[in-house]
Amino acid sequence: MKDRHGLLSAPIGRVLLNMSLPNLIGIITLLGSSLVDTFFISQLGTQSLAAISFTFPVTLVISSIAIGIGAGVSANLGRLIGAGQAAQARVFLHDALLLTLLLVSLLSLLGSLCIRPLFGLLGANQGSLPLIQEYMSFWYLGAPLLVLLMVGIQGLRSTGDTRSPATIMALAALINLILDPLLIFGLGPFPRLEIQGAAIATLVSWLLALSLCGYLLAIKHKMLAFAGVTLSRLKHNWHRLAHIAQPAALMNLINPLANAVLMAMLARIDHGAVAAFGAGTRLESVLLIVVMALSSSLMPFIAQNLGANQAERAKQALLMALKFVLLFQSLLYLPIALFATQLAQLFSSDPLVIEWLSFYLLVLPCAYGPLGVVIIVATALNAYHRPMSSLVINLCRLLLIMLPLAALGSYIGGVKGLLLALPITNIFMGLACYVLATRISEPPKVAALA
Repeated sequence: MKDRHGLLSAPIGRVLLNMSLPNLIGIITLLGSSLVDTFFISQLGTQSLAAISFTFPVTLVISSIAIGIGAGVSANLGRLIGAGQAAQARVFLHDALLLTLLLVSLLSLLGSLCIRPLFGLLGANQGSLPLIQEYMSFWYLGAPLLVLLMVGIQGLRSTGDTRSPATIMALAALINLILDPLLIFGLGPFPRLEIQGAAIATLVSWLLALSLCGYLLAIKHKMLAFAGVTLSRLKHNWHRLAHIAQPAALMNLINPLANAVLMAMLARIDHGAVAAFGAGTRLESVLLIVVMALSSSLMPFIAQNLGANQAERAKQALLMALKFVLLFQSLLYLPIALFATQLAQLFSSDPLVIEWLSFYLLVLPCAYGPLGVVIIVATALNAYHRPMSSLVINLCRLLLIMLPLAALGSYIGGVKGLLLALPITNIFMGLACYVLATRISEPPKVAALA
């Protein structure tokens, strides 16, 4: 298993490119599926688009937990593989998946019991709440499948294999794309389920993708050992996982919580702005796909090289990634700014929604380069086993700078003032994170996992 994909020896740029391209394809298909959801639901009207926008912060909470656990899996497995400890890696992955299933099943049960009071607190009105109930009832049912899938994909990526995850993500997106119009609009023999149909389509796609992921991990790549339940081993491996996963999950939880606060601020100004913000947030995910693909590749690269005592190679990869992200996102901004209104018109015919979404696309993407730096550095700090530093960065960005600026901006300039606070925050934090990356160094050695 060691250095199967050249992470420890091949040229850095070539390795990151070879790993990132499949990641990019997979993420494009998956996020494209999310945009397809948004597009089809927007055809049901502004009320349905606003309802799906209200669900976004809550669905991000579960996804953020998955990202946190996945970061713990990737950082620890990468170190183990880099150090040549494949057997321990297989048992560790088993224990991580077991914890994932138990934790997310409990959270999904609690969430399904609190749909109306929770979304009422977020500002959803009586017109949106029944639609949210229809969507989230099925979404919570599939949430354990989603998180197991995301963690399993990180297990595959930790070896340097990014093609298999890309295949899995493409499969999920394709199934969702086929089922969405059939179930939302009731085409052919299918019933018209509207917003509920989108949730069912997503659930089915997760189930089939998880089946493929399980086959690849357990049978084809033999990355997963079905170990018995030994309390001492579980305690040890869960502790090692939690060292990275808890701060990483909390870091990612801050993002949807901050989005929820921003959404609540907008809801008190204009529900059309909520619909625009939800669509803009999903577009943002697409515009940052190169950053996400690169960060997904960088995590196992850095972890394996640190495990193999090649700290300088790890740092070179980090700085190379930051320079690329700044250049790429700056070039990408130009066409987005030129065609902001045309892009907004794809998601709504409501003039007010188009106005807010056009402004969103004009001002936020100009700071996606610095935001990409923040994302890459936060990912790298997890690979360096410094998750608390990563958490502090996000706390400062969102709670100390962005939300106070957004509150001030909304008071002074309404919706536009609030939105302007976001790129200002990202530019400031991007500069700070770049300076931090130039000074990063390898921490003391971590003990081997049992």
